[in-house]
Amino acid sequence: MLIRIGYEISFQVPQPTPMVLMLNTRPERAADLLAPDYIHSNPSLPIHQYYDLFGNLCSRVMVPPGETTFHANTVIRDPGVLDDYNPDAIQHAVEDLPPDTLVYLLGSRYCETEKLLDFAWSQFGHLPDGWAKVAAIVEWTHNHITFNYQAARSTRTAYEGWQEGTGVCRDFAHLALTLCRCMNIPARYCTGYLGDIGVPPDTAPMDFSGWFQAFLGGRWYTFDARHNKRRIGRILIAIGRDAADVAISTIFGPSILKTFIVITQEEQG
Repeated sequence: MLIRIGYEISFQVPQPTPMVLMLNTRPERAADLLAPDYIHSNPSLPIHQYYDLFGNLCSRVMVPPGETTFHANTVIRDPGVLDDYNPDAIQHAVEDLPPDTLVYLLGSRYCETEKLLDFAWSQFGHLPDGWAKVAAIVEWTHNHITFNYQAARSTRTAYEGWQEGTGVCRDFAHLALTLCRCMNIPARYCTGYLGDIGVPPDTAPMDFSGWFQAFLGGRWYTFDARHNKRRIGRILIAIGRDAADVAISTIFGPSILKTFIVITQEEQG
């Protein structure tokens, strides 16, 4: 399957402003791109890239006063299969977990494990360990939070999402992965492209999507608490402890978002 991916994002700033962008696909998917997903800018600006602590490809740029547009458009080859499913995947004892997964058991900026620990154990502690427990957390979160784009708030934490019962995809992911961490299951936040492939089209404007991965049976598996179903064509951009680690743009000064268009759709090859 071929999937066209891209974006056009414009910012207006009153003064020279440094930015860090996280808009490239994960390095593991680079070989699947039919053409590199270079970040282009208008006006043309020097963009310097580096890898962060989580292996995400980041771009540094200094934008001048006024409006700057960043854009990319390419096609990626995708297996066209549903997210992996393995109901026999085991939950590892904490003492047996690989060292690089331990950070994903800890609380983080948007994921206050200490505030949700008692609830998590009372709600899910009696369930079998492993896949069944994560699936139960995903289903509970899916039913607890009502999707409402108008209620989006960049500062909402997992605990606040639990209290308010409303939010967008990042809020579903934050709450579900926090509950997994409370149950000693490493869980990390993911952001990327997710088009309407294999599902009825969504009438809302396309956006980047947020989901999470849980470490079970010696590997990371994808879970999506917003949709609560396996999907086709998920293109990963970045992973981290929570949304703070995978922000599409981090802007070191005042700015106004002027344009935000995301493209992700099946391409006829």
